[in-house]
Amino acid sequence: MTMQLRRRTFFGALAITLAVGVALGAFSATRAELRRPLLLPQSPQAPVGPIPVLPVQMPPQGGTFASVADAIKPAVININTVSRTAGPQGRTPFEEYFGEEFFRRFFGEVPERIPQRSLGSGVIVDPSGIALTNAHVIDKATEIEVVTLDGGKHRAKVIGVDKKTDLAVLKLDDGKGTFKYARLGDSDRAQVGDWVLAVGSPFGLQATVTAGIISAKARQLDQGPFDDFLQTDAAINPGNSGGPLVNMQGEVIGINTAIVAGGSGIGFAIPSNMARKIYTELREKGRVTRGWLGVSIQPLTPELARSFGSKDAKGVLINEVMPDSPAAKAGLKPGDILLEFEGRSMEGPGDLQRAVGFFSPDRSAKVKIWRDQAEKTLEVRVGQAPDERQAQQQQRPGSGRARSMLGLEVRPVTPEIARQLNLRTTEGVIVVKVEDGTPAAEAGVQRGDVVKQLNGQTVRTMADFERLTRDMKDGDPLTVLLQRGAMSLYVAFRVGRG
Repeated sequence: MTMQLRRRTFFGALAITLAVGVALGAFSATRAELRRPLLLPQSPQAPVGPIPVLPVQMPPQGGTFASVADAIKPAVININTVSRTAGPQGRTPFEEYFGEEFFRRFFGEVPERIPQRSLGSGVIVDPSGIALTNAHVIDKATEIEVVTLDGGKHRAKVIGVDKKTDLAVLKLDDGKGTFKYARLGDSDRAQVGDWVLAVGSPFGLQATVTAGIISAKARQLDQGPFDDFLQTDAAINPGNSGGPLVNMQGEVIGINTAIVAGGSGIGFAIPSNMARKIYTELREKGRVTRGWLGVSIQPLTPELARSFGSKDAKGVLINEVMPDSPAAKAGLKPGDILLEFEGRSMEGPGDLQRAVGFFSPDRSAKVKIWRDQAEKTLEVRVGQAPDERQAQQQQRPGSGRARSMLGLEVRPVTPEIARQLNLRTTEGVIVVKVEDGTPAAEAGVQRGDVVKQLNGQTVRTMADFERLTRDMKDGDPLTVLLQRGAMSLYVAFRVGRG
């Protein structure tokens, strides 16, 4: 499954003539004309052992990519997902916000859930079985099965997802196995014209390798504030999403993610340096925290630059500063032209959005601005993005809902909920979400269940639920008494995330 981008159709064929000069006898002079699609013969005997270190600008000696392909393929995985969508209404019963229709469907005519299957790719980046893929590959998946090059099938669970960059981190076999893996390279060192391989499972055809070059860097596709794609002409098709873009040293320098609809040989990959930061945070914390300045910005045109007395149009114009924001506390003002953030030049709004977004909150950064015909340097303590801060606060005790190690989100039983569910009292907490793949979900806990007891102890309020689950550890046994409509039932499982 590859995300497609609407663009006008690109026509024409690309012909590249490469001349390799003789340098101290290291290479013999050869010329070759390459046309799309690229068809390269494999060497009869592919080299065995470590990947040869080659200049990334040069094709491998002998005109074959076989050694690089053989080294990377064992780390590339085929991802099969199953998701279940609601019937014609398109919404689950709980999403009716406890209306009468919800309860009629929940306990009676529940719309049938139709399984939807999809394919994608990924790449293992840690020997314990940690893999990177696209967020849209595993979106809404209730089951994830991974197939490795040797045909082995493995269960995978999601460690974390970041939809803003379309990245997700998976763990294979609960981290109990040992897998072939690929190294993450430095995408900043990649240059336009460098040879690259794209590896994945287009149309379900596992371990497909295509070759091309990096066609452009820092592409903005209007998909979000963190657009910074590598463009390549290596063939990428539906099913390639999440697979690696690899340089001639066998390093992953991108995660393939998008193609141009109707475009011939135009694909895009998330740079490995961006992926590395997201991967690290998702693996360590299960979420991504982004920096925030609290300013509204716009591009700096030549006319605006002259009006503010700037010599050129480089920089980002601040047109609004939010009250009590990190920018306001640091002294930034509307009309300031932000030239540098932590020593990095800001050419446009996208540069600033990425620089601040990937900067760790609660740390100080130096910003260079143009104000009153002169450059000034200020220090700003970067805050956390409000939407992420609010999401975290909603999961803290006392916020009206709680998500615990049980993989459940619960709320208090209000008088209205008790009336609609025909409950005698408001004691207990109601389950409003069950995380897919967790032991609670596998034990049969459902949305709409009311938790009455935990390990024999009565749950009357949210405070009771939080107190009884606060000190639970991964692997602790748990017996839960649930009320489901007029019926009471027990379920038992071990605490953890599956």
